[in-house]
Amino acid sequence: MDPIKVDFSGKGKPKEVVIPPEKKVLKIIICILTTIIGGAIAYYFMLPAINFKSMDFYYFIAVIIAIYVGMTFITSKAFMKPEYIPYVKKQATIPIVIGLVFALVLGIGYLVSAPLFRARDYSEIIEVTEEEFGANDKSITTITSLEDFSSVPMIDKDVAANLANKTLGDLSNWVSQFVIDEAYSTQINYKGNPYRIFPLKYGDVFKWIQNTKEGFPAYLRVNMYTQEAEAFVLADNNLPNIQVSTSEYLNERLDRVLRFKFPTYMFGTPSLEIDETGHPYWVCERVDKTIGLVGGTDVIGVVLVDACDKNNIVEYTLDEIRNNKEIQWIDQIYSDDLLIQQYNYYGRYNGGFINGYIGQTGVKTTTVGSSYIASGDDVWLYTGVTSVTNDDSIIGFAIINQRTKEAVFQEISGTTESGAQTSAQGIVSDKGWDATFPLLLNIDGEATYFMALKDNNVVKSYAMVSVERVQDAVRSEDDANPDLEACLKAYVAKIKSSTKRELKIKYDAVLPDALGGNTGEGNAQSNTNTQTPSLLKVTGVITDIRTAVVNGNSIYYIAVDNKPVYYSISTAEDDNVVILNVGDTVNISYVASEEAIVTAKAIAK
Repeated sequence: MDPIKVDFSGKGKPKEVVIPPEKKVLKIIICILTTIIGGAIAYYFMLPAINFKSMDFYYFIAVIIAIYVGMTFITSKAFMKPEYIPYVKKQATIPIVIGLVFALVLGIGYLVSAPLFRARDYSEIIEVTEEEFGANDKSITTITSLEDFSSVPMIDKDVAANLANKTLGDLSNWVSQFVIDEAYSTQINYKGNPYRIFPLKYGDVFKWIQNTKEGFPAYLRVNMYTQEAEAFVLADNNLPNIQVSTSEYLNERLDRVLRFKFPTYMFGTPSLEIDETGHPYWVCERVDKTIGLVGGTDVIGVVLVDACDKNNIVEYTLDEIRNNKEIQWIDQIYSDDLLIQQYNYYGRYNGGFINGYIGQTGVKTTTVGSSYIASGDDVWLYTGVTSVTNDDSIIGFAIINQRTKEAVFQEISGTTESGAQTSAQGIVSDKGWDATFPLLLNIDGEATYFMALKDNNVVKSYAMVSVERVQDAVRSEDDANPDLEACLKAYVAKIKSSTKRELKIKYDAVLPDALGGNTGEGNAQSNTNTQTPSLLKVTGVITDIRTAVVNGNSIYYIAVDNKPVYYSISTAEDDNVVILNVGDTVNISYVASEEAIVTAKAIAK
C-alpha cells in the first residue's frame, strides 16, 4: 500500500480567484470620485487640522479609507455576488496599507510622547513658584476694607446666567429667537470690574434660517460685582451685528472660519471677549503638541477673530499678547481645562514617573472645580490642591494667570472648596439654599472662602468660611437684603472669638444697592419718620440709564439733566421704563427721604 502524502506547507493551497466586475475601470473611477466628494463633505463637517499631531487628522484619514473600501464593495455588488469579494480585498489593499502606516506613525508617536519616558518634560510644561499663603498679593485679592471688594465677583456663572436670561427676557423682540450660550461665556476684567460675557445662539435651526443673514444683534454682559446685567446692542454703538459664532451652521461658524484660513493649525477652546469699546472678538488659542508627537498640549499663539467681520483675522505670538499694550484687554489665552491639566502634570510627575504612581512622595493634584480672581488687569484661575493620598483637605492653592500662564502655589492647610460649601449650606440648612463655588480671599491675612447663598439662582445671602477652620462660618442674616458689610463684620467677630486675633477692616466705603451695602460704618442713613412722605415731582431730559437685577426684579436707574442723583424705577411698578432712552424727556414722581430716593415712577412725555 502506497503511503498517503499530506502537504502541510500550505503551498498546495489554491489561490483565491480574483474576478473583476463588469466595467471595472468605470467603477474604479466612480469609487475615486465618490471618495473625493465624500472626503470633501467629511472635511467640511469634521474640520480636521492637516497635521500629524492632530488626532482628528487620523480620524479623517480613516473616514476616507472607509468611504473608498465601502464604495468598492457597493459598486462591485459583492454583497450580492460573493465571488467579487477577492476583488474587493485586492482593491482595498493599498488604502488599508496606507491606513496601517498612519496607525503605525500614531502608535510610535504615542510611545515617544508617553509620560513613562517623558515625565520630566510633562512636569516642566508649566513653571510653578511655591510660597506661603499671603506672601504674594498680586494673585489673591487682599481685603482690608469694603472698597477692596470692588474687584471680587459676588456671584458665580449660574447666577450670572440667570441674570442674563432675565435681561434677555425683557427684550421681547429677541427672546423668541435667541437664547444665551452658557457654554462659551467668558469671565473677564472690563474697565477694572469682573464681568461675564454671554454670546447669543439661535433657539433652533428654524430660527437660524430666519436670522442668520442679519446675525446676532447683541451680546449680554453681567457685572459680577454689582450684579447688573445688560444687553449690549451693537447697532446702538455703531457696530455691525455679530456674524461669526459657535452656533452658526455654515461658513460663519467659528471653527470653520478658522480652519479655512489656517488648514494646518490646531486650536483650543475659544472665548468671547470685548475690547474697551465693547467690540466683541473671539480669542482662539493656537495650540501645539510640545512633547513628542501627541503629548504636552500648550498654547503657542493666539488668533483674534472679529466677531462682526469674519475677514478681520489677526494672528499674534505669545510675546505680542503679553507686551503689546493695544491688546492688553485680552484676558484669557489659556483655558481652564488646559491650565488645570498642566498643573496636574507638574503635581504628579515633578518627582518622576515611578514616584507619581508608586510611593507618591510629594504628589499632589487639583480639587474638583475652579473659580476666578481679578487682579490688576488680569484674570487668575484658582483651584485647591490636595495630596493624592488624602483628598479630604487641601495643602494649598494653585493660582494661574490666564493671559501669561504665571503660576503660583500658595501653601496652606485647610478644608476643600466642597467642604466650605457644605459648611456654608449648613448655616441655612432649614432654607435649603445652595452655595456658589467658593472664591478665595485674603482678609487681612486670614485665608477665607467667600460665597453667595442662592435659591433658584437668586442671591439670598453671603457667607464666609475660614480655610483653616471650617467651623468658623458666618453669613449675612438679613434674608430680604444680602448685606456684604454685615457678613464681613460677622466674620471679623467670628475670627476674633476663635483666634483672639482682630482683623483690621475699614468700613467707610459706599457699596452699590445691588450688594445690599450701606454708606459705611457710622454713616448709614436711617429713616425714623413713620409718617407717609410726600410725593415729589421732577421733569427733565434723561442723561444716563443703568440697570440692575435685585432679588429677581429689573431696576432702572435714571439720571436727568446731568444731576448727581439717580431715580430707581422697578419694571414691576412701571413697565414703561423699558422703552425710555437717553435724550427722552420724562416726568418723574418719587418719594424721597432727605437726599436718599427710595422709589420713583417715570412716564415718557
